Formats: sequence, structure tokens, C-alpha cells
Amino acid sequence: MVATEGEALGLYISIPFCRSKCAYCNFASGVYPASVQARYVDRLVEDLAAAGAWAERMGVELPRRVDTVYLGGGTPSLLAPEQVTQLFAALRAEFDLEPDAEITVECAPGQLAGETLEALQAAGMNRASLGVQSFIDREARVSGRRHSRAVAFEEIQRLREAGITNLNVDLIAGLAGQTLASWEESLAVLASSGVPHASVYIFEVDEDSRLGREVLAHGTRFNADLVPTDDAMAQMYEVAIEKLKQAGLEQYEISNFCRPGMESRHNRRYWQRRPYLGVGLDASSMLVGAPGPDSRTWKASVLRSTTTCEMKAFLAGSEPVETTWLRPQQQHEEAWFLGLRLNEGVEVAAVEREFGPAMAAPALKVVRRLAEAGLVVFDGQRVRLTARGRLLSNEVFQEFLGLKAEDGETGLETRR
Repeated sequence: MVATEGEALGLYISIPFCRSKCAYCNFASGVYPASVQARYVDRLVEDLAAAGAWAERMGVELPRRVDTVYLGGGTPSLLAPEQVTQLFAALRAEFDLEPDAEITVECAPGQLAGETLEALQAAGMNRASLGVQSFIDREARVSGRRHSRAVAFEEIQRLREAGITNLNVDLIAGLAGQTLASWEESLAVLASSGVPHASVYIFEVDEDSRLGREVLAHGTRFNADLVPTDDAMAQMYEVAIEKLKQAGLEQYEISNFCRPGMESRHNRRYWQRRPYLGVGLDASSMLVGAPGPDSRTWKASVLRSTTTCEMKAFLAGSEPVETTWLRPQQQHEEAWFLGLRLNEGVEVAAVEREFGPAMAAPALKVVRRLAEAGLVVFDGQRVRLTARGRLLSNEVFQEFLGLKAEDGETGLETRR
């Protein structure tokens, strides 16, 4: 779905600070001195204050009403109490935060000071996401995590005692030294914690992390030679779906599992193509502009914007590194490959209403071909990934890129 009039906004705030850089991490985060952290928060405040003028200049709607806030990183729990207060004061000065807004903060176990927790509670935090990654102490240590299983459990209990019961735990399948037995142990420990939400990610072997580069180079640093094979990671993922379901955590998205009603409202926004503003290092935004030139096929122009991933440039006040207007063809592609991430899948009638039957027709041909290959199921109304399709989701999504409608309309406009 594309945003409609009166739609609320989601806010993503990037906090890229870490006490140490984990070998598997491919995010724009790192270790910085306290002076940089203070200046960075000042810059966030500046960008929040300037967001309205930027949106007006770009010709997009920036809703003032906000119903989800997500502090990601990095390790947002490293913020000093006064920085938390400063940041949320700026947020509330520029936006109207809904009374029941979901406010999520990513935390590293053992790295949330009592004073910072109190400041976050005062600011309205009601959901926490804990980057545990593994409940096996040796795996966590080899990966660069600074906590133990005991510390992770202590953090979960401390948050609950503070009244924050909407908790997520992240796990990674494919860490160095991980085995199927140790993975099942991590899953069992997670289940015993009773948290209502879990995220399971497969380690990405790419050039953006130190461990990924070492694996690609067939080296041994960071224990790269002990990283499980692709087939082993796939098996771990399948086991996670089974074990978490037995624990009452049903899969609702490729990487996300929860008890009934405990889905991440903010993350669903991304998959449903609803508007969000991102501020900070390497943050992205998706906002809706005025009606397009052809009202038959272009109900609204959609702007995607990405900020710089260079700290020096961000602190200097850099403008977004890229802004891209998505025309109907690109919006249509996103409707498929983002919607298919959700277990509920894509409603074909909704796609046809938004983009027209002519644009949807080539995608339906792809759907039928993928169904024959056992990668999706199509009941005449919805298209969903199969279990095998989830394992090969990147290949499935690729099939929906570059499709041309009967009128041949494609293209996007990029402004730098």
C-alpha cells in the first residue's frame, strides 16, 4: 500500500556508536569518542528541526503525526541520559507523538546504564530489541559480543522489572564455530526467556563486514574458517522456524517471529510501504509527493532518500547522499518484493487497484512460473512464499525487477 491522506509517520533514528565493532557487522557503525557522540546528537536535533523545510523543498508530504519511533544502530543504549532527553525533546518539538506510539530502542546486553534506562522510560520507550546474536558464550565472544548468556538474561529481567515487557531478541545463524547443536541450544534458551518477539538472521557473507571479507578471501582471521556452510545455515533457519513455532512464536515475516499481536509495528511499515523518515548516519526515508503527471497509472510520486554513511560528512551537515523518485514501475516492483517478505503475502486485487491490471499482468506470469517451481503458492487471491521460497527469497525477488507493463512505462529519476 502507498501512503494515503492522514497517514501517520514512522521515525527511524540511527545511533551508530558501539563499544567494539563485531566481526560480522556490515552496518555503518563504529567506535567513536564521546565528543563525536555529543556532536552527533546535536546534528540529529538539527536534522529533525530542518525536516519540514527539506520535505517542502523536495515536494513531499511530511506527516506531523508519528506512531512509531525506532532507535537503531549501533548501540543506542550507549547514549548518555542527557542525550536521550535532548533527542526526544527535539522529536516532540517537531512532531506529534501518538499516545500509544511504539517506541523501540536497540540495546546491547550489559550496555544499558541505569540512568540511561530511566531517561528512555521518561522519553516513552515501550519496546526494546536486544542484540544477543547467540546464547552460547564462546560464540558470542568469538563474534565480538561483550556479554554472556547470564548477562543477557539479567538484561531481560531488568527491562521487565522496569515495565518494558515488549521485548525482541536477535539471533544470527552462521556465526563462526556455530553448529546445529549449539544453534538449537540458543533457540531453546530464547524460548525459555519468554520474550514475545524474536528476529533470526542468516549471516551475510559480503565485503561489508570484516568476517565476510575474510570468508570470501578463504582466510582464517576472526575464525572465518569455522563459519558454517550455506547449506548448514539454511538448515539452521529451517530449524528456527520449527522450534520457535513450538515455543509459541509464529513466523510473520522472513526473519521475524512473535506471539499473537506482538509484531513490530515499525518494521511492518517498511514492508507495507508506509511513510517513514530516517535521520542520522546511513538512514533512509520513504515519503509521498504530489500526484504524478499521469493519474491513470501514477497516483502519487514516492521519494526514497538515503543519508551519508561517512561520519565526517554527516557531522559537517551533509545533505542526503541520494534522493530517488520512484515511478509506478518501481513502486510496483516494491509492492511485490517487500510484500512477499510477509507470511501473509501479496493480495493481487490490491496490486491491481493501485497499479492497474496492465502493470500487474507481467508479474502474475512470474507468479505462475514461480508457483510451478515450488517457490510461491497462489490461491487466486494472495501470493505467498513457500518454505523453499523463503530460503531462496533473494532469487525470487529478483524475478520481479525490470518487469514492463503493457504500455511499456518504466524508469526512475535520481537527484543527487
